[in-house]
Order: sequence, then C-alpha cells, then structure tokens
Amino acid sequence: MAELVVAFDVPSGREALALAKRLPGLRWAKLGPGLHVREGPALAREFLARGLRVFLDLKWHDIPSTVAGAVAAARELGVAMASVHCLGGAHMLAAAAQAAGEVALVGVTVLTSHDGAGLGQVLGRGVPDVSCEAERLARLAVRAGLRGVVASGAELALLRNALGPAPWIVVPGIRSAADPADDQARTIAPQDAVRGGATHLVVGRPITRAADPGGVYQRLVECL
Repeated sequence: MAELVVAFDVPSGREALALAKRLPGLRWAKLGPGLHVREGPALAREFLARGLRVFLDLKWHDIPSTVAGAVAAARELGVAMASVHCLGGAHMLAAAAQAAGEVALVGVTVLTSHDGAGLGQVLGRGVPDVSCEAERLARLAVRAGLRGVVASGAELALLRNALGPAPWIVVPGIRSAADPADDQARTIAPQDAVRGGATHLVVGRPITRAADPGGVYQRLVECL
C-alpha cells in the first residue's frame, strides 16, 4: 500500500503545525529547503515528537564528504527519509548511502518541473526522452545502495519495471484533473500513481492551499 506524504511548504513552522492538526491520521511530513532554513531542525523534532515520520527533502548535491556529513546529521536527527540528487554522481551517492544508517535515502532523478528542453539546457545536450534520463539516474542510485528514488509519474511504470519491486519510488507532482499544475511540468493523478507502483505520493499545494485541507487529505488517502 502506498503512503501519503504531505509537503509542508508553508511560510512558518507555526502554520505547519497548525495545518498538521487539521489532517486526521497524518503519518508523513515532508520538510523542504524553505521551511527548514527558516525553522531549522527544531521543527523536524516537533513533528517527530508528535509521532510523525519526517521526510527531509533537501536534495543534497555536493562533494561526497559534505553530503555524507549532511546525511549523518539527518540520521542523528531521527528523520525517516532524506533525499540527495542523483546528478551528484556515483561516488557521492555511495558515500551518502554509507552514512544513511536507518534513514531511507532516496535519489532525485529528474525534477518534475523539467521537460525535455529544460533538462537539455542543464545537461548541455539534447534530451529526446526524459524517461531515459530518469531510468539511467535511478539505476545509478540503486546500484549505489540507496533505498529508492524520486521521480515523476511520467516515468513511474518504466522505473518500476527497471528497478523491480523492492526500491521505493517517491512520486511528487500529484494532481487531480481539477488541480492546477502550478510549476510542475510532469504530473500524475493519485490513482494512476498507486496503480503504477509508487510507494509514496508527495502532495503539497493541493492540500496546503485548499479551503478544506482535511477533506482533500482524506480523499487522497482513500485513493491509496
């Protein structure tokens, strides 16, 4: 059964904690760079004290020793999952995996905001198929010892077939037909993500900007 992870991309820790109270049965909280920079590890500790699993989604991409140190700090903090960026390369990924311990480390393949043209600008070459790039990076992450990967729903079926049943596939960009895509170039409906083999669905703005976030959260849970 897939898990629902709420991305608490809100302006303050106070608002994040208030929102969490409105989501019955909440199990996972994702903390990204904005909120983590504002609030520091204290907010993660508060979520952990409330019995939640924390996904520290900082997408580390640096030299191996620096990333390994950051992953070790996340392990000491007690988070359940953390992210690194696969573009850091095999040595960085292996160092991160060695430092992870019990933390489920996942590698970001291709950001959901990228289309082929945008990714081509980053890589300096044409990218006729984003899925092939995502698969290449996903295989690199799993070979390095990571628990799984982060990828858009557009690559989900391909990655599940390539990686087999064991690795986690964390899917952001979850949108229903009525939701605006915002800055996501590659989105997927929650039911399709579950059918495609996602282990974790990350949902932010469809919940955090809703008039009734608890109702939206509950409807998403029912899709799992």
